[in-house]
Amino acid sequence: MADYDVFNGDADGICALLQLRFAEPREAQLVTGVKREIDLLNRVYPAADDRITVLDISLDKNREGLDRALDVGAQVFYVDHHFAGAVPASASLKSLINEAPDVCTSVLIDHYLRGAYREWAVVGTFGDNLKHTANGLIKNLYFSAEQVTLLENLGIYINYNGYGANLEELHFAPDQLYRLLSQYRSPFDFVADNSADFQKLEQGYHQDIEAAQSTVALVASDEIAAFVLPNEPWARRVSGVFSNQLANDNPQRGHAVLTVKPNGNYLVSVRAPLNNKKGAAALCMQFPTGGGREAAAGINDLPADMLAKFLDQLKKAFSF
Repeated sequence: MADYDVFNGDADGICALLQLRFAEPREAQLVTGVKREIDLLNRVYPAADDRITVLDISLDKNREGLDRALDVGAQVFYVDHHFAGAVPASASLKSLINEAPDVCTSVLIDHYLRGAYREWAVVGTFGDNLKHTANGLIKNLYFSAEQVTLLENLGIYINYNGYGANLEELHFAPDQLYRLLSQYRSPFDFVADNSADFQKLEQGYHQDIEAAQSTVALVASDEIAAFVLPNEPWARRVSGVFSNQLANDNPQRGHAVLTVKPNGNYLVSVRAPLNNKKGAAALCMQFPTGGGREAAAGINDLPADMLAKFLDQLKKAFSF
């Protein structure tokens, strides 16, 4: 019997797995990748009675791998908050799926474990830019303002680390970062004991976000704004967290950050207005390689000749 842990390489996926494995230790093969690699389960070829845990990747995008796993008799535990489509009916599948805009996988695992490792749930939730939800989790933990800021920053840095065209562009491969963090039951202990790795994430984030902040908007209005970042590693690393920052700074506005790819097309991150968290997934799913959730979505390869159409649909999606 083999075990597989299949998880998104961003803060939500990593922090969800940290909580689960602290509570239910298991030696498993780690299957992950950069943030945009979401078809991870499709790479797993299990045997009967293998156990597979899947965290923070769309069931709809992994249906082939899920069906294959269930057909051979593998046991699957699937937890996610992205668009799922029809969930297979199988005694071999246990699923916790909630597509509500204020929910992420770290929150679902926190509820499943009844708050056993809530500090890591808070980190993952902040990393997914769900500040209101994260502050709700903190409510009875009696943290100082400085401690809350540290948890929020760590979530942002872990999330930032997941973005890139390939593993070589990241500061840490997601499986490597997971293993580093898994040595610490508390995120505060990681920061105190492993300051060099924390500082590597922090310094990289600040350097890249400052470069992004100097970018002039391609289009901007009271309702939407879109930015184009160059075909550079720093731009690919920062695209997601820059999108989150724009959303936080302008909660009434929808945002898109488009990063030029080597083939001339665009990698797109979309954030719905924080004051009305809906429409991002529907917008991105109009285009090939698009998907996500109500509040935050993306397109992996927007053809250059579809840029004008995308900008037009962006305006329509967030003109409430």
